[in-house]
Amino acid sequence: MLALTRKTGDAIMINNNIEITVLEVRGDQVKIGISAPKEVSIYRKEVYLEIQKENEEAQQMTMDDVEALKNLL
Repeated sequence: MLALTRKTGDAIMINNNIEITVLEVRGDQVKIGISAPKEVSIYRKEVYLEIQKENEEAQQMTMDDVEALKNLL
């Protein structure tokens, strides 16, 4: 992990096309802005983890459905 110190208004670049800017620091909260191409998905980590969990559950349901169909034959 790369740890950087930035001030309000400072930015970092990732991969030549993603810019992360510190918009505001208030107490223990930091507001950031992210500029990235439309094809780049950006999620808060807790949302990303929930999406991954739901995708795994959907995949498991599909595998269970395939097994059930095999048992019918």
